[in-house]
Amino acid sequence: MTKPPHILLVDDSAEIRKAVARYLEKSDLRVTTAKDATEMDGLLDVGRYDLVVLDVMMPGEDGISVCRRLSAKGATPILMLTALGEEMDRIIGLEVGADDYLPKPFNPRELLARIRAILRRAQRSEPLAGGLTGRHVRFADWTLETDTRRLVAADGREDVLTTSEFKLLTILLERPRIVLSREQLFDLTAGRTPAAFDRTIDNQISRLRRKIEANPGRPRIITTVRNGGYCLATDVETAP
Repeated sequence: MTKPPHILLVDDSAEIRKAVARYLEKSDLRVTTAKDATEMDGLLDVGRYDLVVLDVMMPGEDGISVCRRLSAKGATPILMLTALGEEMDRIIGLEVGADDYLPKPFNPRELLARIRAILRRAQRSEPLAGGLTGRHVRFADWTLETDTRRLVAADGREDVLTTSEFKLLTILLERPRIVLSREQLFDLTAGRTPAAFDRTIDNQISRLRRKIEANPGRPRIITTVRNGGYCLATDVETAP
């Protein structure tokens, strides 16, 4: 018998932890809760979780910092809970590696739907890097090692991509010289349609450009196509 997915809920509100855990457990999910980052770290050290639901505003280490740490390890999907109207928290959370976000107060049914959508994406047989998994991908003056997420420049400089940066870059690398709209990129990275005026993709592109472009203000690798979207304007080579 297949075990139900195991969710780790991290929120400093005991009331929210109790109510959300009860609702998710009624929906055939296992739930473990933590009140802060310290308690979460202890649970992650001894257990395996399919998804972390993480509040942004917590005492001690905040959710953005926690998300950045977890995303760097690249193991567990993250859904951020943000305060209503705090758009910057949402944008930063997605930039540092969150898979999705939900503003508070939220409808538990929507939280469940978001969780199930992330779990479906995570359980697909296709790995995060798609057909590039296990390869060294060369483009412009860079090499991306897809197994380690290391980005290595021709001069030896190295960087490690966050989950969201890695996902977006591999999508572009799989489609060189093809113009992809913001809506297409959002669908390919998040699995849903963006809300009106959502700037998530633009912010993620800006972060990637700061890492790979000689002059991010005049990009030559990831170019902007007016009324179109974005394009990886370089050839791509792969090797084992």
